[in-house]
Amino acid sequence: MPLALYLLALAVFAMGTSEFMLAGLVPDIASDLDVSVGTAGLLTSAFAVGMIAGAPVMAAFARQWPARATLLGCVVVFALCHIVAAITPDFSVLFATRVVAAVAHAGFLAVALSTATRLVATDQKGRALAVLLSGTTIATVAGVPAGALLGTALGWRATFWAVALLCIPAALGILTGVRPRTKAATERTEGGASLSFELAQLRTAPLIIAMVLGALVNGGTFAAFTFLAPVVTGTAGLDEAWVPLSLVLFGIGSFVGVTAAGRLSDRHARVTLGAATPVLLLGWLALALLAAHPVLLMILVLVQGVSAFAVGSTLITRVLYAASEAPTMGGSYATAALNVGAAAGPAIGAVALSGSSDSGPVWVAATLTGIALIMLLPSLRLIASQSRTVEVVG
Repeated sequence: MPLALYLLALAVFAMGTSEFMLAGLVPDIASDLDVSVGTAGLLTSAFAVGMIAGAPVMAAFARQWPARATLLGCVVVFALCHIVAAITPDFSVLFATRVVAAVAHAGFLAVALSTATRLVATDQKGRALAVLLSGTTIATVAGVPAGALLGTALGWRATFWAVALLCIPAALGILTGVRPRTKAATERTEGGASLSFELAQLRTAPLIIAMVLGALVNGGTFAAFTFLAPVVTGTAGLDEAWVPLSLVLFGIGSFVGVTAAGRLSDRHARVTLGAATPVLLLGWLALALLAAHPVLLMILVLVQGVSAFAVGSTLITRVLYAASEAPTMGGSYATAALNVGAAAGPAIGAVALSGSSDSGPVWVAATLTGIALIMLLPSLRLIASQSRTVEVVG
């Protein structure tokens, strides 16, 4: 894998830390800014909404921009948003910074996904995606728990300052590792499909199915993950110090899931999805029913990290394959699919949290995953045929 891919993953690590860190900070933000926990949880939805809107818009505008300049500009805007968030006393301003930061993140990720898939052979998109998303999973293993610990020790604002500082090495990595005229940048600016043709790919059934499935699974993951802290401290009755540990376990699982999917999703997507999706559903059901038992809770958090990211990353790889005729916009379609779920999941989870118990968001995760499984079953034959096509091309 090219070095540039790992440098892009470094930037994804900084942004992923911000995207996921609210799972450990929601209660403190709610208390400090005098809003409910459910309202504070909507900051995750705000971030996701910004990414949904920002991904296609930024990708469309950036079609003729140099990749390095686009990626660097997005990182700078992202850092500035976190500086403003760290000093504001107003929840509405914090909410706005999350939206703007998400647009910057969306632009970065859309361009990075398109760039990454062009840096490797046509049958290695899954592996390239696994490297890129390893920045996100490492963020859940190290960055997010560290943010939760930092927030506990120094307040949630310190975590926002830390993310802004993380953007410095990420920007330096882009400057030194992404050349002004990479192969990807050349292909993006010289010829290729028109924007209208790439947008027309959104009408194709394989792409629509892959995006909907990705949104449903990611929606379930974010519904449960965003409100994991109340489950740990409320349902299980554990001290706040256990929240970072639970995030570490989920992050370790997510890293394992993405890594495994990266090796399997290119040629064995049908087997991966057919086996892991039912496991994911059963895991959410078990977590909802057994969360009051601390040991089982921690085991299930680890297992769900593996299953959720194995299924989710495989589905996003299918989006990239289905969008192969949209080389500059395909990354934005994958980003949008991820974040439709990331927006809807916490929003529905917030309603479930206020309307029932701390485990309500986990039941939301089970419901969304169940819907995805019902939709997936008749699509497995199509996925198998696409995988065989990859084998022939490879």
